[in-house]
Amino acid sequence: MMSEHAALPVIQFADFLKVDIRVGTVLRVEDYPEARKPAYKLEIDFGPLGKKKSSAQITHHYSKEELLGKQVIAVVNFPPKQIGKFISEVLVLGLADSEGKIVLLHPTMPVPNGGKLH
Repeated sequence: MMSEHAALPVIQFADFLKVDIRVGTVLRVEDYPEARKPAYKLEIDFGPLGKKKSSAQITHHYSKEELLGKQVIAVVNFPPKQIGKFISEVLVLGLADSEGKIVLLHPTMPVPNGGKLH
């Protein structure tokens, strides 16, 4: 088994291009008390791709209020995933801090919703 810190196998650029990573703006945030780990249910506007839902374990660093209107980065072409009673349609991306709590990836300047990662 490969450790979390080990490098993954080398892939071809064409493999990377299969992952559709887009920016969207958080429209709605709700508590998700049924989740095993503290999480929010998010509704995110991806512009031309429409509104998508996601569950995110980001309650440690972010309040519901500060997430509203925040742009986030997400993988939008995974199949929907059942998380408890909730269907997550996209995977919001983040990095773990030194305590393992998730810090969201986001643009440093406003960009159009639905914009693709280059």
